[in-house]
Amino acid sequence: MKLTVVGGGSTYTPELIDGFARLRDTLPIEELVLVDPAAERLELVGGLARRIFARQGHPGRIVTTADLDAGVDGADAVLLQLRVGGQAAREQDETWPLECGCVGQETTGAGGLAKALRTVPVVLDIAERVRRANPRAWIIDFTNPVGIVTRALLQAGHRAVGLCNVAIGFQRKFAQLLGVAPADVHLGHVGLNHLTWETGVRLGGPEGANVLPELLAEHGEAIADDVRLPRPLLDRLGVVPSYYLRYYYAHDEVVGELRTKPSRASEVAAMERELLTMYGDPALDEKPALLAKRGGAFYSEAAVDLAAALLGGGGSPYQVVNTLNQGTLPFLPDDAVIEVQAAVGPGGPSPLQVADLDPLFSGLVANVTAYEDLALEAALRGGRDRVFRALLAHPLIGQYAYAETLTDQLIAHNREHLAWA
Repeated sequence: MKLTVVGGGSTYTPELIDGFARLRDTLPIEELVLVDPAAERLELVGGLARRIFARQGHPGRIVTTADLDAGVDGADAVLLQLRVGGQAAREQDETWPLECGCVGQETTGAGGLAKALRTVPVVLDIAERVRRANPRAWIIDFTNPVGIVTRALLQAGHRAVGLCNVAIGFQRKFAQLLGVAPADVHLGHVGLNHLTWETGVRLGGPEGANVLPELLAEHGEAIADDVRLPRPLLDRLGVVPSYYLRYYYAHDEVVGELRTKPSRASEVAAMERELLTMYGDPALDEKPALLAKRGGAFYSEAAVDLAAALLGGGGSPYQVVNTLNQGTLPFLPDDAVIEVQAAVGPGGPSPLQVADLDPLFSGLVANVTAYEDLALEAALRGGRDRVFRALLAHPLIGQYAYAETLTDQLIAHNREHLAWA
């Protein structure tokens, strides 16, 4: 089995490598290729990756290359974890929207649209090259904004599934609070990428007993602290929102906080410099503790599970993925990309049935889906008016004066990445 990681020079890659090494019985990789144009970073990450495999006795071969076509040739699955523009672009995404009093964040609002515009054309080019190399290869997208990027891939006919670590993080947290194994926790996870709610927590599988009411009653404070929302709000909602819902439910509060502290991009950039220094130590043969602060917790477990299921070697029977709606949420078009529990196998994901959503949640999902439609149109076809329409449709913006200003700012800060600008 050959797997390729595009963006393999990321400082986060050793987390993925550690998962591949620990879970080799689930996903028996013979060749792992790390592709990245940043040669110096790739050399450091690749060296540590080989030492992690050696320490854990993994027999697989690790190859590093800047040649994308060679890297994806013959790959059974390709994982995408790239960041067009790097942390410098992310720094911009997180700062200029604040000038209008709007959230500055890399996956939602104006910053999220900027990232989509930079990313979608690049990902589609990569996917076409993967298809030429192996039409049967699966593409697993971890590149944000996952929902929009995955929809672009599926709309272009690629064998693609989107992956996020929010659900597996909740699964691990709830299992700990309940004193059970993570595999025993089945989430009623529903919504869009970075716009989801846990509407049920069932033990043993999708038909198991729903223990969410007891979980909230007994551990509501701990859960509220994790998602950074007030406990009384969770009690009134009767569900657990992902922490990304804080950008919607406490928008002005978040903007105030973001204006008074360093950006997340600057914090990550500092961590990355320190991590790369660590990776250069030939004695280091395990992922350092600092990596846990980098973000993306449990990504490796989720990636192994998904790849194993898609390639027919195992994996959990039910997994939370980003895939086509196809009637799962009846108020959305079939070609919308949703994030839900699905049965996953070699034929791809098949979403499980979802209970009717409260209008409080479905209304927001429908609104953001409409924004994602317009965002993808802007990413594929370009043009100032398409950018403006997407920004005006976003519920975190929604005012024409803000949309006008943010459109100009977005184009000015991203001109080098926009072929049409």
